[in-house]
Amino acid sequence: MNWIEIFSEIKQQKLFGRYITNKHIEPILEDISNDFEVSIIGYSVNKKPIHAVKIGTGSKKILMWSQMHGNESTTTKALFDLFNFLKQNSIEAQNIKNEFTLLCIPILNPDGAEVYTRVNANNVDLNRDSVDLSQPESLLLRKTFEDFKPNYCFNLHDQRTIFAAGDTKNPATVSFLSPAYNETREYNDIRYKAVNIIVAMNNELQKYIPNQIGRFDDSFNLNCIGDMFQSLDTPTVLFEAGHFQGDYQREETRKYIFISLVSGLKSIYENDVIKDKIANYLNIPQNKVLFNDIVYRKIRINSNSLNIISTFAAQYKEVLLGDEIIFEAYFTEIGEDLEIVGHQEYNGENAIYSDDTNNTNNVPEIGKKANFYLNKNIKFVNGLIKM
Repeated sequence: MNWIEIFSEIKQQKLFGRYITNKHIEPILEDISNDFEVSIIGYSVNKKPIHAVKIGTGSKKILMWSQMHGNESTTTKALFDLFNFLKQNSIEAQNIKNEFTLLCIPILNPDGAEVYTRVNANNVDLNRDSVDLSQPESLLLRKTFEDFKPNYCFNLHDQRTIFAAGDTKNPATVSFLSPAYNETREYNDIRYKAVNIIVAMNNELQKYIPNQIGRFDDSFNLNCIGDMFQSLDTPTVLFEAGHFQGDYQREETRKYIFISLVSGLKSIYENDVIKDKIANYLNIPQNKVLFNDIVYRKIRINSNSLNIISTFAAQYKEVLLGDEIIFEAYFTEIGEDLEIVGHQEYNGENAIYSDDTNNTNNVPEIGKKANFYLNKNIKFVNGLIKM
């Protein structure tokens, strides 16, 4: 299957960028209600509706949810790409609808989505609330899980741009995890089932983004919903949508999440069991914190008694401005021997740093916006050269 070609045909064009809320998905949900069972299954702290889409008639039941963290929207876009794919009558789409009953919650945390925060309206991280169940969204997800009784769960998230795929200098564009179900992080038949799906998805993704797939840390925390559901004997797969080169809107990444979803489902209904699945799974490199968004090398810091050739870095903060996410660059690290890699890098060739601040030392300050000059005539605004 050429999933890239298929994706270009089915991509949900009405969703774009990082800011995805109920306002964006509700017109689409109305459009697809003739094809699938669309419902409101509950409400958020601020009484915003939480929607679900039910697809298929098969015996294998899969529960999927996205935007448990309101500012993690890439997998929501990929779910709507999946819905478009399943509206078709292709053999692959029909197989999925015949084999599975999918119950998908596109935005579990609509309050957080609206203000673009990780937490809900009560400032609670829903992915640390699976034991206390203190929030209406957490209670709703647990009730849905108990009523639906899924055979598998797909837990859909975004991850930051800082992660590399192991010791490579490649971004972890997609990462997976079969969560631990106990403190000793043992593997049982339930966890093996999730591992097997991940191995199949990794095998497919390697065709498109080789060496850009990572394995998320499996430290056990029962407060996390994936660990909880795995401990309740339901194979659970964590998806983490990460950075693709230059793709801060995550429009490329959504493509690979879509490919992950369809190839994962395909592996289940084809019973694609890998005999040495643990070896294959553990060969997926574990995520490593390596990247900054921008790195500046060979910059001369010449102020007062300070005269060094230095390296410094900037990281973007995502800021909601109107209905758009703006990326603002701030200095994060400075030092002579930093072992860091940038998604973008600039060689200053010993040019002298200066800025417009009242900082008498005239050096990059951690936490300050990345606006500065090199040799007084090359201007950087928001981390990048102003042309």
